[in-house]
Amino acid sequence: MSVGSREFQHELIIPNEGLPFKLFLFEGGNGNYEREKHWHTSVELFAVLDGSLSFFLNEEEYPLEAGELIIINSNEIHSIHAPVQNQTVVLQIPLKQFEPYFTAQRFIRFKSAARLGRDKKSEIPDNRKLAFFIEELYKVYTAREVGWEFRTMALYYNILFLLVKDYRESEAAPKEIQDSRRLDALSKITTYMREHYTEELKLSDMAVMFGYSDAYLSRMFKKYAKVNFKSYLQEIRMAFAYRELMNTDHTISQIAMDNGFASSRAFSGEFRKKYGILPSEVKRGGTADSH
Repeated sequence: MSVGSREFQHELIIPNEGLPFKLFLFEGGNGNYEREKHWHTSVELFAVLDGSLSFFLNEEEYPLEAGELIIINSNEIHSIHAPVQNQTVVLQIPLKQFEPYFTAQRFIRFKSAARLGRDKKSEIPDNRKLAFFIEELYKVYTAREVGWEFRTMALYYNILFLLVKDYRESEAAPKEIQDSRRLDALSKITTYMREHYTEELKLSDMAVMFGYSDAYLSRMFKKYAKVNFKSYLQEIRMAFAYRELMNTDHTISQIAMDNGFASSRAFSGEFRKKYGILPSEVKRGGTADSH
């Protein structure tokens, strides 16, 4: 993904042409990549074919190696860190695909290590079959040999079958449902923030724009996104700045200015707080050229 790109496939899921899903290679495949906390309505599956990367859910890290996968549920807050090269297939499935299997509250959840906790990993189905189908789906879809449309849909329905048969959770707690509904509402605001993160964004302006009081919007962020407005905005800016630092020769001052930081000192302070070193030390170490 080029530094100049401003695409965010993870928020508004537009299926591949003529198909009911979106399938693509993870944009952080070259390494030196970080994606800030975000969430989306669609169910998302990441299958690592080569290399490694880490997911963070509920502040806990879930590293993935080649042959492993993770299921990200609708409105499940997550961030991604991919410091090294990897080849990872991403399958995004619109929530409406699972409508016949919704709970009475029009809700659905799938088992994953992140949801059950490490002590209950034995309760999770064997992921190898699901990972195989996703890898095969990607191969067939990209090769496009005779009959690929039929084989693609056959593999896709195999994946849906496994999800609802082996991974679906039949009950959801009322609080979980409420959190999901509020995150749906917050999605419009965070999408706007990602599109305008280089500008001066204030909680009060966002509140007026989306019809909330300052206090209510502040509470929504803290309660449902588990982070305050300012920290969320800083995460967006830092993710883009990190990418620019690793993949360009721009100066620290230019990177700070490009990504909405008040000054290079402010950027360096936030960078050190998050990574434990200064951005200038990263530049000197030649990390940007390691991939």
